[in-house]
Amino acid sequence: MKKRKFKTESEKLLHLMAHSIYTQKEIFLRELISNSSDALDKRHFLALTDESIREDNYQIVISLLKEERILKISDNGIGFTEEELINNLGMIAKSGSKEFLEGLEKNDTNIIGQFGVGFYSAFMVSEKVEVVTKSIKSEKAYKWASNGVETYTIQEAEKAEIGTDIFLYLKEDLKEEENKESFSIFLEDHEIKNLVKKYSNYISYPIYLNDNLEEPLNEMTPLWKRSKKDIKEADLKEFYKQKYYDSEDPLRSIHMSIEGLLEFDALLFIPKKAPYNFYSESFEKGLELYSKGVFIQANNKDLIGDHFKFVRGLVDSSDLSLNISRELLQQDRQLKRISTTIEKRIKSELLKMLNNERELYETFYEEYKTVLKYGVYTSFGLKKELLEDLLMFKTSKEDKYLTLKEYLDKKPEEQKEIYYATGNSRAAILNLPQMEIIKAKGYDVLLFTDEVDEFMIGILNNYQDIPFKSIQTADFDVLDEKEKAELETLSEEHKDLLESLKEILKEKVSDVRLSKRLKEAPVCIVSGEGVSLEMEKVLKQVPNAGNVKADKILEINGDHKLFKVLNNLKDDQDALKSYANLLYHQALLIEGIKLENPQEYLDDVFKLMTKEL
Repeated sequence: MKKRKFKTESEKLLHLMAHSIYTQKEIFLRELISNSSDALDKRHFLALTDESIREDNYQIVISLLKEERILKISDNGIGFTEEELINNLGMIAKSGSKEFLEGLEKNDTNIIGQFGVGFYSAFMVSEKVEVVTKSIKSEKAYKWASNGVETYTIQEAEKAEIGTDIFLYLKEDLKEEENKESFSIFLEDHEIKNLVKKYSNYISYPIYLNDNLEEPLNEMTPLWKRSKKDIKEADLKEFYKQKYYDSEDPLRSIHMSIEGLLEFDALLFIPKKAPYNFYSESFEKGLELYSKGVFIQANNKDLIGDHFKFVRGLVDSSDLSLNISRELLQQDRQLKRISTTIEKRIKSELLKMLNNERELYETFYEEYKTVLKYGVYTSFGLKKELLEDLLMFKTSKEDKYLTLKEYLDKKPEEQKEIYYATGNSRAAILNLPQMEIIKAKGYDVLLFTDEVDEFMIGILNNYQDIPFKSIQTADFDVLDEKEKAELETLSEEHKDLLESLKEILKEKVSDVRLSKRLKEAPVCIVSGEGVSLEMEKVLKQVPNAGNVKADKILEINGDHKLFKVLNNLKDDQDALKSYANLLYHQALLIEGIKLENPQEYLDDVFKLMTKEL
């Protein structure tokens, strides 16, 4: 028996491997199975040119020796020579895969190549580890053993077949009240089955438990690795329902198999219904990440943005930069390119649905429109081009959805802006006084009824170089030259009255003027520059948002009989004040804005009702 000491740096790293790098102890099984798969890959590849080392049944077998508290993992892969044991297990983080590939003329084999790292995760659960192995290059077998602290031993052993057996002598369970931990759980059949299913389900060799060589624990060939012609839509739907525990079929299934400079496979699904916690902080977006069929992460958030967070699915790539524990992904350009490719494909599928299956797309849109809109707003326009063609809005003319492109196709040629209005509901917007001029001119207006709409449109700014314009702002103007001249003349004639009203309401509004948009209604309120009326309503509901106020302008219909009443009261300042406040409060109510001083409004109403004015 030869006793050797780990190198100093290797000893330190070994301690980190067993205590710090891995966040979950169960990961050890994934690592050891991946190493076995690596060894099988190497033997299978060499057997292509050397028939003498070919094995008919490449396999991995997990055995649970419960009385001895031993978990055994066996494979009939390439095995180790004595020198390879020293190089690979005596020096941490030295993988034999790189040297293996360098010795080949072609390196087109699929090798995980993590043996010199992941192997040491075994010491998270083991007090001692033994490796009994026989190489295709040697007639002798060897046993490597260590307690994972300072030293290891190597000696000759008895083993008839080529391959490797790893014996994990599991630690005793910790039962103290403040330090409870079970290692015995890794001797339970159901636990091993669950872990193989979770992490190694798509390893390309069969994994058996306790010599039951008829029923492998893993599926081996994942659905996404099959040829597209061999995958039926029914297969994708069934896979989705089983994996994501949904009783309904997905609204859309997407299978991607990308080759070239960027290589990965992906299965993506758009659920019919968002989960119950979709809009809460507890919802975790992201796609599952695999590397060569080995499960790496459950919710990789870098693979998909918040604007498409409704998409569920997985990505399997063989050339991502993984860190030493394979638990985290290094931020590299490869990952960003995968994400960009996925987003383009999702958009392409959604546009295809929009153009060819309009009713289905509207079902999707009703469920996820808020996510798309927030995607425009929260990205500060970075995702504008990606998302703008997916947006839809109902309009003042028809209670059905139009895309922005469809709106532009229908608008009159003389209309130079995309008109919109905000409110709590379609009915509330249609009843706005500002809508009167729109109806008279025959224009159509996008109806914004979601809180995010106006914030989003501020970021979107324009569509196909046509700007958006709210009909509830002071600078909205659809009058012709004749109408403008008439309004200007009327305003000049009543300049003194307008100045008096402005003085009365100076604490409430920045201006009082005759309206260019009212036909039947006596009054309306519009916003100046900055925060809009709708934004003010939304922001007032946000905790700690401060006293955010829109710049309010009161507009009065100069043709309404109420304006004549105001003219008759211009010498009675007390009465004029009551009327002015009354009109202001009514304009707020019409706009859906909560009154700051309801009692002031009621006092003016009571005066009018009792004819004290």
